[in-house]
Amino acid sequence: MRCCTSWPLAGVAWTLADFERLGDKVPHLADLKPGGRFVMNDLHRAGGTPAVLKALLEAGLLHGDCITCTGATLAENLSNVDSIYKRKQDVVRPLNKPMHGTGHLVILKGNLAPEGAVAKVAGLLTRRITGPVKVFEGEEACFAAIQAREIKPGDIVVIRGEGPVGGPGMREMLSVTAALSGQGLGDKIGLITDGRFSGGTHGLVVGHVAPEAWVGGPIALLKNGDSVTIDADAKQLNVALDAAELARRRASFVLPAPREKRGVLAKYARCVHSASEGAVTS
Repeated sequence: MRCCTSWPLAGVAWTLADFERLGDKVPHLADLKPGGRFVMNDLHRAGGTPAVLKALLEAGLLHGDCITCTGATLAENLSNVDSIYKRKQDVVRPLNKPMHGTGHLVILKGNLAPEGAVAKVAGLLTRRITGPVKVFEGEEACFAAIQAREIKPGDIVVIRGEGPVGGPGMREMLSVTAALSGQGLGDKIGLITDGRFSGGTHGLVVGHVAPEAWVGGPIALLKNGDSVTIDADAKQLNVALDAAELARRRASFVLPAPREKRGVLAKYARCVHSASEGAVTS
């Protein structure tokens, strides 16, 4: 997975391995919705992303010598920025009094995501769910099923074919997660996708499943009714199928043709790496 802030001083890529290594070491500091009290405009008025980065840099949590997209290092970009802790504000908690001791992103692995997947756990009441899957080939098919009230409490919704190759690109499933929350299902179901999800999602949502469906990852082998467990505490994402059954299904799997036959998206799909490696091209 690649995560970059929108402010140009950052420009630093994070892979899934980076989050897996640091997830238990970096606290959850920002009291932001949907799991907290404040919104991004409150953070902006308190100093914004640059002020947060300066605080993290001063705490030794960032590598200041990293070159960013500006051509300068992170420390150089922040040289004239004050730490967010130098002003009175309630949006970002002190390092010694965080919202939670660990970050809001958890890396899950298991037989459904050998290369990993990402779950956002901020504000979650339910951190583990086991249920039957309802599989959809793409966001639109899932959205139609939600509108038809086909998703029920306890279901595990699977949206596949939205990964770096399959998309091509990785759309965020914002309309789907918003519709589920609108029906009161946000805390009552699980959602798994090889695409992305928005920071505004709520519930036990897992994205960036790798390998993705379009290249034959285990998510491509799921069938309606399979039992899947999402466990954010154990950091596991598994389907209740043994290796032999998965191998039988894989033997009959046929790689789908690219969605885009020409142009920049077709080139991207041919060159892109796994989401676990940042979905970068080569």
